[in-house]
Amino acid sequence: MGGRNPEAQRHMPPADQPGVANEPPFESELTAYDEAHVVTYWRMLDADAEGADWREVSRIVLGVDPEREPDRARQVYDSHLARARWIANTVNCCGPGGLNSRHDLREA
Repeated sequence: MGGRNPEAQRHMPPADQPGVANEPPFESELTAYDEAHVVTYWRMLDADAEGADWREVSRIVLGVDPEREPDRARQVYDSHLARARWIANTVNCCGPGGLNSRHDLREA
């Protein structure tokens, strides 16, 4: 994302993921919404690790224009990044029955 790593930005999948809600569900287990947005979450985590500007992530990954909707863009960004971090740190993503076993991320 951003100007920090143009090579990484070229390798990001297209932003054709399902539309995002103002806030993801905050359940103690994965939801259908989470499963539908797994690529969005992983893209956000990658962008965060690269130090990308939240406004670029909002526009490119979440599809919310921070210039037209600054408050909503920030709310959507913050809430989805928090959910992505929770999933990454809490949910069994890679083992049998984990999130990756239910989604082929190579096709996303």
